[in-house]
Amino acid sequence: MPQGGGAGVQPGLPPALNIIALSGFAASLSTRALDPVLPRIASEFSVSIATAAGLAAITAFTFAVVQPAIGALADLFGKARLMIVCLALLGFASLLGAMSSSFEVLFLCRILAGIGAGGVFPVALGLTADLVEPERRQVAIGRVLGGSMTGNLLGASASGVIGDVLGWRGVLLVLGLLVIVAALAVAFGFRNKPMRPGAPMDLASLRRGYRTIFSNPNALICFAAVLVEGTCVMGAFPYVAAFLHELGQESLAIAGLVIAGFAVGGLLYTLTVGRLLPRLGVNGMMIGGGALVGLQLAIIAFGPPWQAQALAFIAMGMGFYMLHGCVQVFASELSETARGTAMSLHSFFFFIGQTTGPIAYGFGLAHLGKTPTMLIAGVTMLALGLTLAALLRPRPPGDAVGTAERAS
Repeated sequence: MPQGGGAGVQPGLPPALNIIALSGFAASLSTRALDPVLPRIASEFSVSIATAAGLAAITAFTFAVVQPAIGALADLFGKARLMIVCLALLGFASLLGAMSSSFEVLFLCRILAGIGAGGVFPVALGLTADLVEPERRQVAIGRVLGGSMTGNLLGASASGVIGDVLGWRGVLLVLGLLVIVAALAVAFGFRNKPMRPGAPMDLASLRRGYRTIFSNPNALICFAAVLVEGTCVMGAFPYVAAFLHELGQESLAIAGLVIAGFAVGGLLYTLTVGRLLPRLGVNGMMIGGGALVGLQLAIIAFGPPWQAQALAFIAMGMGFYMLHGCVQVFASELSETARGTAMSLHSFFFFIGQTTGPIAYGFGLAHLGKTPTMLIAGVTMLALGLTLAALLRPRPPGDAVGTAERAS
C-alpha cells in the first residue's frame, strides 16, 4: 500500500487534499503571471518579444531539470517538507525579481522561481497518489488540479490588471508576498502531520526506482506525450499578448483574461471529470481531449477577436486536461515505491516541452507565419490523442510485479 494510504481514503477523499491543493494554488499563481506583461518587460529593458518570452522558457527549463533531483528528495526526505521550502524559495525569488535592475537579473530570478515551483506541483501529485487508491485517484488529482487551475486563472487575469496599474514589478511583488504567506499556511496546516521520509537515503534504492519506472512500457509513452503537450500547447502562451497586439488590443488586462480562459477550462474539467470519465472512458477522454485542443489551436490560428479567443482558450483548457489528466494517472502507476520520482519525471518532460515550445513557436512564426505554425500544433495534438488511446493501457507497476514474483 502506498505511504499514507488507507486511513485517509474512507469514506470520502482525505481532508489533507485541501492543503495539497492550496500548495498547488500558490505555486501556480506565478506560472503564467508574466505572460500578459511581457510586452512591458520587453519595452523597459529594450529587448524583443521573443527574447522576453525566454523568461517563460527559462522558468520552465529550470522547473524541468530539477525534477529528477526533486523526485528523489521528495521520496527520501518527505514531500510536505520539500513543498514548504520550495514555496518559500519561489516567494523570495519573485520579490527579488520585482527589484531587478536589468533583464539579466530578472532572468536569474526566474531561474530561482523555476527551482521553487519545481518542488511543489509534482510533489503535490505524489502526495495525492499516496493518499488515494487508484480507482479514485483521477478524481482526487482533479481536486488538486482545481487548486492549480485557480492559481493559473488568478495569476494570469490578476497580473494583467495589476500590470496595467502597477506595472510588471507590481505583479511580482504581489505574487511574492502571496506565495510566502501560502508557505506559512501550508507549514501550519502540516504541523501535526508526519513529514519524515518513508525510507532512509539509499542511492541504490534510487537506481532501483528509476529502473523500475522505465521497465514499465507505459513510461516512455507517458513522458513523450507530455513533452509534446508542453511544446504544442504551453509554448504558445508567451505569444498571446503579441498576437492580440497585432489585432490592435494592447490592454494587458485583456491579454490576461484570454490566457486565464485556459485555467477556466481546467476548472470545468475538475468539476465534470467525475461524470465524463464513466461516460467516455479513458480512451474517449484522450481522443476527445486531443481533438478539442487541436480545434482551438486552429481557431486561434486565424486571429479572431479577443472574445472568441478567450472562448477558445476555455475549450482548449478543458480538452487539454481531459487528455493530460489521463496521462497523469498512468504516470502515477508506473511505480509504487518510487511514485514521487515517477511524477517528477512526468513533470520534467512536460516542462522540457514548455521550454522548447516558445523556441519552436518563435522559429515557426519567423519562418512559416502564425497560421501554419498554429495549424501544425493543432494537427499534432489531434494525432497525440488518437495515438495515446491506441497505445496506453493499464499495466501493473514494475515493483508490484517483482513483489508478486518473489512471493510466488
